Amino acid sequence: MSTTTRPLLSAAGLHVAFPGRRGAAVARAVDGVDLDIRPGEIVALVGESGCGKTTLARSLLGLVPPTSGQVTFGGAPLDYGSRSLKAYRKRVQLVLQDPSGSLNPRHTVYDAVAEGLRIHGYAGDEREAVAGALSRAGLRPPERFFLRYPHELSGGQRQRVVIAGALVLEPELIVADEPVASLDASVRGEILALLLSLRDELGLSALVVTHDLGLAWNIADRVAVMYLGRIVESGPAEQVLTAPQHPYTRALLSVLPESGEVPVVLTGEPPDPSRVPGGCRFHARCQVLASGEAERTGVAADCRTTLLPVLTGGDEAQVACHWAAALRGDRPEKVGLGKEWPGKEGTATGSRTPR
Repeated sequence: MSTTTRPLLSAAGLHVAFPGRRGAAVARAVDGVDLDIRPGEIVALVGESGCGKTTLARSLLGLVPPTSGQVTFGGAPLDYGSRSLKAYRKRVQLVLQDPSGSLNPRHTVYDAVAEGLRIHGYAGDEREAVAGALSRAGLRPPERFFLRYPHELSGGQRQRVVIAGALVLEPELIVADEPVASLDASVRGEILALLLSLRDELGLSALVVTHDLGLAWNIADRVAVMYLGRIVESGPAEQVLTAPQHPYTRALLSVLPESGEVPVVLTGEPPDPSRVPGGCRFHARCQVLASGEAERTGVAADCRTTLLPVLTGGDEAQVACHWAAALRGDRPEKVGLGKEWPGKEGTATGSRTPR
């Protein structure tokens, strides 16, 4: 992916906060994010439940206006007026996790796919457009599925109908929130292969939101790892997944069967966006700090007290970690630690299985 290509979708300094109930602390669900998605690129946004990735995705879709910061599409700031948002959502479509919940059980497949066309006042041949979308989603011959209802389809077929409902409007980008989480293992590969073929054949961009780094391994061009409202590591998928630098990324990767690593069990409380700690936001659960390795490296105090800047949204490998910086000879610019420390991308070794 060329770094000179202008991003299709960008977030700059994005914050999304939700007021607490009855005087409770504000929840900083997205707490400073820069992210770029380029034409024809698949970006995987990875993190455990509660890290803010779904809120970030919803904000990029215009469903949740940011508290501060800006989303741009095609170089133009996102306009939150109802007419502008309607036009925007024709170009950027959402694919949800649970196809059973996404589809109205009383609507036929034809009506489910045609719904977007009707909302946006499509003036062409509706039947032809629906057939084309179903065919591109892998449901062939499409006419065979027109009059079927969701309960008559398999889980994989239902997910293909949801994808067809997004494709029928010929979007430039899709946001897929856990697109295969509810599917059997035998079907997951088929849906991932479909997303890759849509990228290759249609030039479609995608943001894939997932907790599964194994999925990112198989589909993504670039990976952004999110923890407690911020992206803590990002870069080309092969580089991040074969040479992870952030302890959190290493912990996520360690549980993959193919990693060959001893699984890292994170201690402490799960992320709470209303109680973001000082210093590195991961330090309370960090296995490197707990083991004494950060102390031996001389960065333990920084981990607990020194804030890390927001990573830029570019293509280069970046990591927000004092320990990773110390391993580079106490030169944080070598691992691209955000805007305040500009520098070249880090190095990676190894290779991954071809996608």
